[in-house]
Amino acid sequence: MPEGHSVHRIAKQFAVNFVGHRVAVSSPQGRFAEDAKRIDGHTMIAAKAVGKQMFLEFDNELWLRIHLGIYGAWDFAGDISIDPTIASANGRMGQTNQQGTVLDEAGENSLHSIGAPRRTRLRMSESEKVEADIDVFPPEPIGQVRVRLLTDTAVADLRGPTACEVLDPAEVDAVIAKLGPDPQVDDGPEAEEAFVAKVRKKPTAIALLLMDQSVVSGIGNVYRAELLFRARQNPHTPGKLVAEDTVRELWRDWVHLLKIGVETGQMMTMDDLDEESYRKAMAKREDRHWVYKREGLPCRVCGTHIVMEELGGRKLYWCPKDQA
Repeated sequence: MPEGHSVHRIAKQFAVNFVGHRVAVSSPQGRFAEDAKRIDGHTMIAAKAVGKQMFLEFDNELWLRIHLGIYGAWDFAGDISIDPTIASANGRMGQTNQQGTVLDEAGENSLHSIGAPRRTRLRMSESEKVEADIDVFPPEPIGQVRVRLLTDTAVADLRGPTACEVLDPAEVDAVIAKLGPDPQVDDGPEAEEAFVAKVRKKPTAIALLLMDQSVVSGIGNVYRAELLFRARQNPHTPGKLVAEDTVRELWRDWVHLLKIGVETGQMMTMDDLDEESYRKAMAKREDRHWVYKREGLPCRVCGTHIVMEELGGRKLYWCPKDQA
């Protein structure tokens, strides 16, 4: 499932390529046809993400709410350019001075499309992949497209979302009110205090609380495992028994890692790498993380084998020594 950084990057794509433009909205698949009529032909005036949910605002006071879930993905095509705040990062990791484009071995390279608009196809879901340039615009829909958003220069096709609905402002507010704080929306002291207060009153395991979107927005399985290891926190400890300083450290580290994810498009969770190690990590997923998907392999710190177990229906990765 796409984690928070991916959804914020998708919202930035809409901000650059769709906001301020009149949008033709349709449902090639047919399942969204009635709702599509409510916003068809209107101008998109805002695009924002909160955690794993995205909201696109139109000039008739209606919003399109999207939750990609496990299978959802957006395909952008046309004269696509990327958000300048991402482009300005130029590959910088925040905690290092390394720069430059690094190609993922799977072809996923969030920096490849940065720069001048080009007539291409860009797939955005849990990860990003630039596909072949296109000759005809708009291209024919591929697969079961729930909703198509089309301007004179760009098109976005949505497939497989968990949620896709048109809401009024009050309904949008109600959805957001149920979500925990998101550092990309608010990383100030009030957001931190809200997170700390929720965690410190819960008897639920901290590993489950970090995945609870009402406690904190945007954290998924990868970031959950990595945040807990970086804090050397036992994932099974009830939230109310986790030291307050550790809870605050988790929040501040989430602010830090989410910023890196939004800037680079990759869930890089290892700090202070030299240039060679940084490039290796950006090129291969298995070299970006401390514990995620490293079950049976030696811990990078102590050498103990990383454990994988089922918790709350999801796989949990942790070091039984460093996180004892």
